[in-house]
Amino acid sequence: MSEHSGSQHKGNERLVLRDLLRTYPSGNERLQVLRGANLTLRAGEIVALVAPSGAGKSTLLHIAGLLDQPDGGEVVVAGSAASGLSDAARTALRRDAIGFVYQFHHLLGEFTAVENIAIPQMIAGTARRDAESRARQLLADFGLAARAEHVPGRLSGGEKQRVAIARALANHPAVLLADEPTGNLDVATAARVFEELLSIVRHHGAAALIATHNPDLAARMDRTVTLHEGRIVPLR
Repeated sequence: MSEHSGSQHKGNERLVLRDLLRTYPSGNERLQVLRGANLTLRAGEIVALVAPSGAGKSTLLHIAGLLDQPDGGEVVVAGSAASGLSDAARTALRRDAIGFVYQFHHLLGEFTAVENIAIPQMIAGTARRDAESRARQLLADFGLAARAEHVPGRLSGGEKQRVAIARALANHPAVLLADEPTGNLDVATAARVFEELLSIVRHHGAAALIATHNPDLAARMDRTVTLHEGRIVPLR
């Protein structure tokens, strides 16, 4: 286990999933996807979520990211319990405290790299000058300072995904959730992008839950968990 996990994180919880339940209709029955799932992530901790397709990874990430609500249990983000919040308050918490990275970058094609990273900050109320300043710093952190004025069409696949990760970190989220963030990249590019992701997440003190099918990437995280019969269990 790395220096970023364990006792140093005690009392510094960024994401707590407590006794999560989630069922879906399946014909005349109910399919129980989550059956009391529990997980705690602390500042600077990066956890791999490895599970076969259909095990409930996307359901878990959507609930953790406040995009879906569980049928039971609680999600606590940066100390705020989500169950008692209004829709507006949930949206604000998601915007301010959670960053998302998907397998496909989902960048806005008509905007430059720096604009793609600045826009979420401006939506959250940051002044344009400050938003662009932070965007440029994040691009520099990811080795993309020279690409700041490029639109996505002029970026490589690895560059676009690094911009997407930088965008996810733009509002200083407490929690980063990633679903196969390097799944569309070749092996060498994926390894480089992932190393930068680990470094930046730890530097910014976020906690990250990263779904991946890549065992080599999972092995580089602090610990690995899986979903088994609707519960989160450790693999290492």
